[in-house]
Amino acid sequence: MAAVHQPSASATPMPPLARALLQAGRISMQDADTLSRKAAAEKSPFIDVALQAGVIEARTLAVFCSETFGYPLLDFTAFNLQSLPDKVIDPKLMQSQRAIALAKRGNKLSVGISDPTNTHAIEQIKFQTELSVEPVIIEHTALMQLIERLSQSAEQNLNELIGDDFENIDLGSDELAQAAADGAASTDIDDAPVVRFLQKILIDAINMGASDLHFEPFEKFYRIRFRVDGILREIAQPPLAIKEKLASRIKVISKLDISEKRVPQDGRMKLAVSKTKAIDFRVSTLPTLFGEKIVMRILDATQAQMGIDALGYDPDQKELLMEAIQRPYGMVLVTGPTGSGKTVSLYTCLNILNKPGINISTAEDPAEINLPGVNQVNINDRAGLSFPVALKSFLRQDPDIIMVGEIRDLETADIAIKAAQTGHMVFSTLHTNDAPATITRMMNMGVAPFNIASAVIMITAQRLARRLCHCKQPTTIPDEALLAAGFRDDELDGSWTPYKAVGCERCSGSGYKGRVGIYQIMPISEAIESIILAQGTALEIEAQARKDGVKTLREAGLVKVRQGMTSLEEVLGCTNE
Repeated sequence: MAAVHQPSASATPMPPLARALLQAGRISMQDADTLSRKAAAEKSPFIDVALQAGVIEARTLAVFCSETFGYPLLDFTAFNLQSLPDKVIDPKLMQSQRAIALAKRGNKLSVGISDPTNTHAIEQIKFQTELSVEPVIIEHTALMQLIERLSQSAEQNLNELIGDDFENIDLGSDELAQAAADGAASTDIDDAPVVRFLQKILIDAINMGASDLHFEPFEKFYRIRFRVDGILREIAQPPLAIKEKLASRIKVISKLDISEKRVPQDGRMKLAVSKTKAIDFRVSTLPTLFGEKIVMRILDATQAQMGIDALGYDPDQKELLMEAIQRPYGMVLVTGPTGSGKTVSLYTCLNILNKPGINISTAEDPAEINLPGVNQVNINDRAGLSFPVALKSFLRQDPDIIMVGEIRDLETADIAIKAAQTGHMVFSTLHTNDAPATITRMMNMGVAPFNIASAVIMITAQRLARRLCHCKQPTTIPDEALLAAGFRDDELDGSWTPYKAVGCERCSGSGYKGRVGIYQIMPISEAIESIILAQGTALEIEAQARKDGVKTLREAGLVKVRQGMTSLEEVLGCTNE
C-alpha cells in the first residue's frame, strides 16, 4: 500500500490568506508553501511577501478578497480623502494592524483593510474604539501609502504639541525639585513642551467630563486613558521616551518625591481653568514593571453644589432622605462600589446642612471635595492620625455633624456609633452590594446588633448608570424580556416607550452622555430593628424592607428606563437581581 505523505510536525503553518488563494487556484501549492516559509522566516505578513514575489497583482488580490470574503471593495480614485474621520483609530494601532478608519456612522465604523483574514486587527479596533466594525477591502499598495501619509500627519501634529526636541528637554530631579521647593517653576520649565502637553491633556479631560486620567507605561508603548461616564477610553499614545519626564512633572506639581520610584505615593494638584474656577486633582503613583503608572482623579467641588435634584433621586426617595438627614442624631450610611458616587451624595447632604449655626467635621482618606465651612481632616496613618483618632478628637470639639469617609474596622464603627447615640448626626460609607447586606456586614465586623438598631436610621445603596444622549431612539423590547428584567405585568400597559443608545458626535458614538444615580433608600423601621436585634440575615431584612415599600436597586433602575433616562441594557449591567 502506498504511503500517505504527512506534513512534518515542524512544517510551517500556512497563513489563512495563502490557504484561501491555494483553494481558489490562484497560486500553486509550491508557491503557497515557499511564500509561507519566507513570511515566517522574515516575520512579515504573507500579503507583503506574495505581492513582492509577483505571484499575484495587488488589484487582482483586492478583487479576490472582496469576492471571496464578501466585503465591499473601495475604489480610491472616487473617494474623498478629506472625509476620513480624524483620531478614531490610534496611529500606532493603524500602523501595526494595517487598517484605517473610512467612515463613522453612529456606533458603526467602516475600516479599510487589505487582508480580511487578519481578524486580530478587527478585534483590536473593536476593543480600542468600542464601536461595531464593518471591514472594507482596499488595494494593499494604496492602503500602505495612505497609512504612511496619515502616520506622518499624526506624528507632525504630536510634534507640534510636545515639540520635536522633547528628547533634549531635561525635566530631571535637580531643577524641578528646586522649583518645587521655591514654590514656582522657572520660565524654562513652564515653557517646556512636556508641560504644554500635560496641560492640554488635563484640559481635554475636563472638557470631556472625565473622572480619572490613567498614564500607563508598558514595554513598547505608553498610553493615556480617560474614564468618561464610567468607561475607560484610550486618548493618546505619546512617545515612550516621554514617560519619565511626564511622571516627574506630575510628581513635582503634586508635591511628591520625584526621586522615589520604588513605592506608591499620593498627592494633590490644582489647575486654574479660569479666574473664578480651579479644579483639584488627586494623584496616585504606582511602580510597575516598566515605570510608574499615574492615576489622576478629577475632584470638582461644584458637583457637591449641584443640588439633590440633579443626582437622580425619585421624589419619594428624596423625601425620605431629607427627613433622615434633618434628624438631630443618628447614623446615615451610604453603600456602593468604588466610583458609584457615594462621596458626591454625602457632600450634597453636607452642603444642604452647612449653615453658620452648625459645626460639621469630616475625616477622609483623603478629602476629595473642598467644601467651605466644613472642617475637613485628611487621615494620615503614618503620622498616627487614623479614623479612630480623628473621631475621638472630633467628639471633644463640640460637633453637630460628623462625616467618616469609610468605616473599615470595628474601632471606627464603635466610635461612630457611640457618636450617633450621644446626640450627633453621623454620615459614613461602606462597600456592600445593597442596603440590607450592610447590616450583616457590620455584624460581621463585630458591632453589637443592639448598637446597630439604636444608631442607624437609614441606609442608602447606589449605582451610577450612563444617561442616554439626546440622539436616543425608541426601541421595541419583547414583553418576555421586560418581565424577565423585573417589570410587572401592570407596568407593560403601553404608556411608556423604552429607548436605545444610538450614537452621535456629541457622545462620541457611545449613545450615552453623563450619568444618573440609581438608589435604594432603606429607612430602619421598627420591624427591621426587631430583625437586627434577633441577628437576622440579609434575606430577612430584605424581605421586610420590601414589605415596607423599599425598592431594590433593579426596581429603581427600571423606573429610570420608564422615564427614558437610560437603557434597559445599562440598568441590567449595573444592577444584580
